[in-house]
Amino acid sequence: MRARMGTRWVAFCGGGILLASLMAPPPAQATPAGSPAAPTTRIDQRALDWSPCADLEPVQGENLECATLTVPMVRGTDADDPRDLDQTVRIALSRVPATGTAEHTILVNPGGPGSPGRQWASHTHLRMPAELREIYDVVAFDPRGMGASTPAITCDPGFFTPVRKDTVPADAAEEEALRADAEAYAQACGQNAGPILDHMRTEDTAHDLDAIRVALGLDRVDYLGYSYGSYLGTVYGSLYPDRVRALVLDSVVDPNRPWYESNLLQSRALDRAAGNFFDWVARHDATYGLGAEGDEVTEAYYDLRVELRRSPVANTIGPTELEGAVIVVAYSGRTWPDVAAALAAWINGGDAAPLLALHQDYGDDADSDPGYGGYLAVQCTDAEWPRDWASWHADARGVHQDAPFMGWHNIWYNAPCATWPGESAPWFQVGEDVDEHPAYDGDALIVHATDDGATAVEGSYALRERLPGSSLVIEDGGLTHGVALTGNTCVDEVVVAYLREGALPERGAGGADLTCDARAEPEPRTAQSTSPTPVDRLGPIGLEYPAAYEAPVE
Repeated sequence: MRARMGTRWVAFCGGGILLASLMAPPPAQATPAGSPAAPTTRIDQRALDWSPCADLEPVQGENLECATLTVPMVRGTDADDPRDLDQTVRIALSRVPATGTAEHTILVNPGGPGSPGRQWASHTHLRMPAELREIYDVVAFDPRGMGASTPAITCDPGFFTPVRKDTVPADAAEEEALRADAEAYAQACGQNAGPILDHMRTEDTAHDLDAIRVALGLDRVDYLGYSYGSYLGTVYGSLYPDRVRALVLDSVVDPNRPWYESNLLQSRALDRAAGNFFDWVARHDATYGLGAEGDEVTEAYYDLRVELRRSPVANTIGPTELEGAVIVVAYSGRTWPDVAAALAAWINGGDAAPLLALHQDYGDDADSDPGYGGYLAVQCTDAEWPRDWASWHADARGVHQDAPFMGWHNIWYNAPCATWPGESAPWFQVGEDVDEHPAYDGDALIVHATDDGATAVEGSYALRERLPGSSLVIEDGGLTHGVALTGNTCVDEVVVAYLREGALPERGAGGADLTCDARAEPEPRTAQSTSPTPVDRLGPIGLEYPAAYEAPVE
């Protein structure tokens, strides 16, 4: 699915060693009520050498530490050539230790794929109430191929040089030119990324998760995954069901839809979310002056898009760059005032500065290349994709007809998968007994907002059916992609109770097991009263998870 990759976090932590001998017994870890204790495993506690991070800034003075862990690039059972077993990957980790005595450890993944994740140790620890910060170590990581983990994927930084071709082709020649760009990017990834490109499936990262668990000295681990991170968590649970203590899955990927289908569904969800934004702007016409009805604001936006095709702003923002920045409205309502103010400043007054600032903070540039390449490396091999362009073309025309906000844009974002230089594997079916892995029948907490534009809420209902031990909490009317520990008291109380004592809402016959009211809509602001608040694009499936948040009020 369409991922937003523009995070600027770049870092390397030192001090990892190859995971090898298993010697010392692990520390005691509490288990949730009613859960059997996992078998004791002997672990080398010296596997991780934690030290202050040389390249990451802790949030609000958090005690942030870093380490690296060396793992096999290829599992022994997957090696086609004995020489493959000599190749390794270094996983960059971060940790914020418990403020008291650690009773549990939670691994956190913010989504993607293609997104570094180490900063999320600080983010998540701060979001927790004091009662959890006291007893939880929070560990985050840059998945293989991404961020400070090495080898890191690189493809073609020049791909994002503005002004890029309009994603909506006016004719067959323009469509063919866009196809050529997508194919060239896929070829660049094959030429420049190296052997890791063949070992980037979600299953590979799930095995890395278990190596992290072992290196931490844990029999079982807690996991919090947002967006694509929800799929990673359910794959891990299926592969290692006895190693999961608590599983929190937020804004989830639909388990019934492999990536190609997910992208088509996502485009429609993004369009619905954009409609909510346009309606909100209309309700605040006195501030923005773009129309008193949602249809008028919608028309103003698409008129701007046409204008930018003819005459880009400052030779920097054409229609594709506009889409790449404005898409954030589908991920978080908190971005609405900044985006609306930037659009209004240009449309009504010809002031380009807010729109340029929006592009700088939210849009793609050369720094987006590692994230985009990493995203494709996972998505293009995680599931099978159509190789005939006729299928893509027909679906693109259909989705653009229904969802023009990002219909064609999402097609081109994923089009390199049509000619990807690696082999795709069948979609990993989570929550089912499939050949080599059992169904995950442990407990899980699923959380989703109804108006999430990045992952349609229908995916959470589907995942609930696949995980019989799960409970689903819905934020009714929620606008944000990523709900847990972001300030909705009703939702957060459930998350805290589950992590602390394993308590879940009682599972009903179907649908949501608990419904929480959404938080209030954002208040309007003008370009003169505020500047854009950067959103760190961390997201799945082509998704983007906004990191601008306030710590919970205690």
